[in-house]
This record gives sequence, structure tokens and C-alpha cells, in this order.
Amino acid sequence: MMDTALSKSERTRQLIIAQSAPLFNQKGFAGTSMQDIMASTGLTKGGIYGHFESKEEIALAAFEHASGIITRMIGERIAGKESASDKLQAILQFYKTYLFSPPVQGGCPVLNTSVEADDTNPLLRASVVKVLNRLHKTVANIVLQGIASGEFRPEADAHRFSILFVSMIEGGVMLSKAYGDNKYLNTVISQLEHMLDSELKI
Repeated sequence: MMDTALSKSERTRQLIIAQSAPLFNQKGFAGTSMQDIMASTGLTKGGIYGHFESKEEIALAAFEHASGIITRMIGERIAGKESASDKLQAILQFYKTYLFSPPVQGGCPVLNTSVEADDTNPLLRASVVKVLNRLHKTVANIVLQGIASGEFRPEADAHRFSILFVSMIEGGVMLSKAYGDNKYLNTVISQLEHMLDSELKI
């Protein structure tokens, strides 16, 4: 829901971003045309370019919008949890329904954008890296919290676990999406739950 206190110009800008996010997430940067954005927003090309200088600028804002939905939802899931273990479990539970009930139409914006922007769009790639760094930091900080509270083993490697956690989740999402079968992501989640019990917990 858009803030009614915003100016008309800012509301229009947010409309363009919100309507463009699922387009870019489903069709990619190259596959999304200005005509697609015009059809989705109901605006003319001039109306769109009155708020953005280029399609790339829209794509960057749309990715930040889409990835922001994901990171906010993860933040909400862990906010009500006290223990580090419960926080990690909350993230895993979030991903259990992720593939076939994605918060953003088209699936994981981080995965979708990283694949397309890897060698073709350095600005989009930099935005993806920023989000991945945030996810890594979130998981690592939870592990460090668990170590500090005596819940996790003092020798636990927070950085290593965060890399495995994020890499395995994103890989599981990719395989499950490719096969159209949630078992790949579920297998990853089960393995991460096992690692939580066997490698982290005292």
C-alpha cells in the first residue's frame, strides 16, 4: 500500500517500481521492454521517463524493491524469536514455502537477477552482491549470537556456516525451480537442519 502522504510524483515513481518488479523478475532485464512497463503501469513512455532516465535505472529500483520484500519478510520471521536456533529455523521455514508461494511473482529475485546480470550488467550484479552480503551477515550474526549465549559451540565458524547456508538455499531454489519439484529445496533444508543440530548446537 502506497503512503498517501507522498507526493503525486513519488507515488507514480513507486507505482512504476512496484509494477515493474515482477516483470523484470519473470522476464529478466533483456526480456522486459518499455512496452511491457507501459502496459503494466498504464503510463506513457514519456510518463515513465519523467521519473527514470533509463530502463536500467528502473530495473535497479525494481530489484531493490523485490529483494527488499524478501529481506523484510526474513527480518519479520526472526524478530519474534529469542534463541539463535529458533532464528535459523525461522529462516528455513520461510524458504520451505518459498518456491511455489514466492513473495515476489517469478521466484527468487536474487537468484534470477544474479544469473542474468553476472556478465552483462555490473550495476545489477553489484546490487545482487549487496543483498547476498546482507543475507550472509544476518546468518553469521545469528550464529555469533548463539556462540555468545552458550547455545552454540564456541568453535563454530559463523562465516563458513553463513556461506554454506546461503549457497545451499539458493542452489536448492534453483534446482527446484528448474525441475518444478520442491524436493531439491526440501533436501537442502533438511541438510541444513541436520548441520544446525550436529555442527552448531552444544
